[in-house]
Amino acid sequence: MILAAIDIGSNAARLLITETSFYKDGTVDFTKLNLLRIPLRLGMDVFDKGYVSDEKKGKLIETLKTYKLLMNIYDVQAFKACATSAMRDAANGPEILKEIKEETGLDIRIISGDEEANIIYETHIAENLSHNKSYMYIDVGGGSTEITMFSQNQIQFKQSFNIGTIRLLNNKVTDEQWDMMKRYVKTYARTCQPLEAIGTGGNINKIFSISKRKEGRPLSLQLLRDYYKELSNVPMEERKHLYHFHDDRADVIVPALQIYTSVMRWANAEEIYVPKIGLADGLIKVLYAELTAAKQTIKAE
Repeated sequence: MILAAIDIGSNAARLLITETSFYKDGTVDFTKLNLLRIPLRLGMDVFDKGYVSDEKKGKLIETLKTYKLLMNIYDVQAFKACATSAMRDAANGPEILKEIKEETGLDIRIISGDEEANIIYETHIAENLSHNKSYMYIDVGGGSTEITMFSQNQIQFKQSFNIGTIRLLNNKVTDEQWDMMKRYVKTYARTCQPLEAIGTGGNINKIFSISKRKEGRPLSLQLLRDYYKELSNVPMEERKHLYHFHDDRADVIVPALQIYTSVMRWANAEEIYVPKIGLADGLIKVLYAELTAAKQTIKAE
């Protein structure tokens, strides 16, 4: 069965097409067939003006038309699509989604920060955690950061904060917002020591790639601090050249490192694991679970 997920974020819109294979022993393989990312940067409009401009709206609709064409070519049998922080805050968000439906036939749903954290955490992180350890899951996006604290086989704390890379670039994050996130993290981390951090998002994935770490090995807080200091002191053009960053990665990676290092420091987490998963991956698993449950219901009837 071939499934697809569309994730419309504050920095980029992603299409993930995956083939699922179920085996008699109960295991399921999720094989990635294609992943396409278009840096629309909706957050640059929304976090500055409060709405998505006609120009970016047009690019979003054209992107989704392309995604629909690709899904047809791959014979996608079902898909799930959602939009996150930028569309949550956009005054014309609902109007744009209605227009997308009319022009492309695609139903896009705006999800809350809590839903966003749940989709990634429940479908990817929780299944691999040890019941005897404490973990802090950090997902940094363009518009928000989702933090989940897990200890004693239970979620102790889960919160979405409007602190993201695009918001920081636009100077739209207040000291009060930083203080609130700091207070939440320190309060809950105090009772969950020692803890390990788990990071998701395109920026931490890129840092992991350039670090040359082996899969499954963590990055240290000190290494992230070193990268933050190094990249902050390198001009944008030089940053792109030295690290082979695309334009839409070269600027946001510095505020992303600021968020990761701040949260890790507040939580006394010295290392962070990078499983290289994202919201689109979670949407695929949620969709597969829903389809499987529906089939079982039909059989039972």
